[in-house]
Amino acid sequence: MRQSISFTQPNEEWLNIQVSNKEYSSKSELVNDLIRQARQQQLQIDWLKNKLEKAEKSGFTTDTKEQILSKSKSLLNG
Repeated sequence: MRQSISFTQPNEEWLNIQVSNKEYSSKSELVNDLIRQARQQQLQIDWLKNKLEKAEKSGFTTDTKEQILSKSKSLLNG
């Protein structure tokens, strides 16, 4: 499906650099890849939220979703 979209100047420059570096063959390919990555990330976020809600409701912890997420992020970031 063909669509027309506009980019801000910094985003347009970044897209052009990626294509000129041969990372992608076109801006369309790059944008589609970014959307795929965002969709995958959203699936992971939804899965994590679901797990946090189940844990919170199970009585396993008295921490809120926000507290659990904050602790998880701090463990991941070292």
